[in-house]
Amino acid sequence: MAELSTIARPYAEALFEALRQEPATLNQWSDRLSEMAQVAELSDVQEALTRPTLSNAQRFELFSALLKTPLDQTATNFIQLLIDNERLLALPQIAEQFNNLKHKLEGSAIARITSAFPMGDAELQKLVAALEKKFGLKLEPVVTVDADLIGGVRVMVGDQVLDTSVQAQLARMRDTLAAA
Repeated sequence: MAELSTIARPYAEALFEALRQEPATLNQWSDRLSEMAQVAELSDVQEALTRPTLSNAQRFELFSALLKTPLDQTATNFIQLLIDNERLLALPQIAEQFNNLKHKLEGSAIARITSAFPMGDAELQKLVAALEKKFGLKLEPVVTVDADLIGGVRVMVGDQVLDTSVQAQLARMRDTLAAA
């Protein structure tokens, strides 16, 4: 959703700039934002937080009560800011963009690998090593299985896609035959 990404960007960038001097703090906030994003993605939470009958103080109490990690002053201020600007539901996109900025600073990236079949550790390490060489970044793999690919893998690193799946090859063949 491009609109939420556009809304989320200034919040992610401002938080990142405020915290970037401390790598340990960046890691803590990455985890904290992931937790917040998971809570904000729950449909029951979204429904409750968008009720017009709730005050901002009630929204804060509700949301903070659902978090496992206790809130420090910075986190409290950040959540208050999001609530005051009606941006709390943009937390998943804020977390994603914050992590992208963190990975860029570290010279790393998340590799979203979709495989037709489950991959063993050795196979995954070999694939990640080849991808790190190709992309010139240290990659953190996130693997999912999708039998619809038929065979092969689809890899997304940032906005780059490497699709060697059988499904993609069949689609290219279909397009070539249709164009002829």
